[in-house]
Amino acid sequence: MADVDNKEQSELGQDLVDVEKVEEETGEETKITACQLTVQMMQNPQILAALQERPDDLVETPTGYIESLPKVVKRQVNALKNLQVKCAQIEAKFHEEVHDLERKYAVLYQTLLDKRFEIITIYEPTEEECEWKPDEEDEISEELKEKAKIEDEKKNEGKQDPSGIPEFWWTVFKNVDLLSDVVQEHDEPILKLKDIEVKFSYAGKPVSFVLEFHFEPNEYFTNKVLKKTHRMRSEPDDSDPFSFDGPEIMGCTGCQEDWKKGKHVTLKTIKMKQKHKGCGTVHSVTKTVSHDSFFNFFAPPQVPESGDLDAAAEAILAADFEIGHCLYEHIIPRSVLYFTGEAIENDDDDYDEEGEEVDEEGEGEEDEENHSDYDSKKDQNPAECQQQ
Repeated sequence: MADVDNKEQSELGQDLVDVEKVEEETGEETKITACQLTVQMMQNPQILAALQERPDDLVETPTGYIESLPKVVKRQVNALKNLQVKCAQIEAKFHEEVHDLERKYAVLYQTLLDKRFEIITIYEPTEEECEWKPDEEDEISEELKEKAKIEDEKKNEGKQDPSGIPEFWWTVFKNVDLLSDVVQEHDEPILKLKDIEVKFSYAGKPVSFVLEFHFEPNEYFTNKVLKKTHRMRSEPDDSDPFSFDGPEIMGCTGCQEDWKKGKHVTLKTIKMKQKHKGCGTVHSVTKTVSHDSFFNFFAPPQVPESGDLDAAAEAILAADFEIGHCLYEHIIPRSVLYFTGEAIENDDDDYDEEGEEVDEEGEGEEDEENHSDYDSKKDQNPAECQQQ
C-alpha cells in the first residue's frame, strides 16, 4: 500500500510540474498543452474520484462545486484560467489587427465614398452608372418601362430637376428608429446634412473612431462640421480579463457647437413663479434648462476619474454608444439601403419570424380558453379572489 501511495503522490507531483510548465507557454503550444493536460487529468483515477464525490448537501452552484474540489484540482483549474487569460490577450491582438485592416481598407473605400457624396449633392451620374439590373421578380416589360418613363416626363414637365438627391441623410434618419426617436421637431430644420463620415485613429494611437457630420449652411449655428469621438478598449481589463468580448466603446467626446443668438435648440428658457420667504410676495424668474434634442449627442456627459455616474448619465451614455456604433458599423457604410428602406425591411423580416412564433403560442392559449371544458377559475390566484 505504501508503494501505491508513493506512486500516486509521484503522479500528482508530476501533474503539478506540468501545470507550472503550462503557465509559461503561449500560442499554439498553449492550446496543445491544454489538451494534453485535460487528457492527463481525466486519466488520473484520484482526480476522477475527487470530481465524482460531490457532497450531498452541497449547494448546486458552479461556485460551490469549485470550492469543494481538492487543492490539486483547483491548482489545475487555475492553470486553465491562466491559459484563458492568454487566449484573451491573443484575441486582443487579433482585434488590433482588424482595426489596422479597417484603417487600410478605409483608404480604398474613400474613392467610392467621395463619389457617393458627389452623387448625393451635385454630380449627375451617366446612363451607364445609373443602369441597375433588378431582381428577377422585379423585372418589368419594355412596354411598361416606356409607359412609366412617359408618365414621369409628364409629371415633371416644367419642373426643374433637383440637384443630387434631396434630403438623402434626413430620409435615412427618418427610416432608422434609433435615430428618429431622438430627433425632435425643432431639430428637423437643422438636419440638412451633406455627408456623414467615419475617421479611424492613426496607427500606434489608442483605438478610436470619429463621426463627422457635414452640414449645409443654416440659421442655427456657424459650424460646418460637428464631430463625435468614440474611444474604444480593445484589450482585456486586468481586474476582469474574462469579461473581454472584443472592442467596446469606453467613452466619447463631443465638440463645441457655435449657436447663433436665440437659436440654441438644446436649451430652453422657462418662467417660474417664486415666493419670497420673508414678505410673501410672488415674482417671476427666468431660468435656462436643458431641452431634448438630437444635438445633445455632441455634448455627452463627462465620465469622472472615479468612473461613477448617476443613472441618468449612464442611460444617456448607453444611448450615445448605441447610436455611435450603429452609425459606424451599419448606417454609414450602407446608407443607400437605409435611404431606400431595404436594410430596414431585412431587419423587419427577422422580427416577423420571431413574431409568428409568438402568435402561434398566443393562438394556443386562446384555443385553451375557448375550449368547452376550460374553467377560467382554475387560473385565478386564490388570494386575489379573496381580496375581491
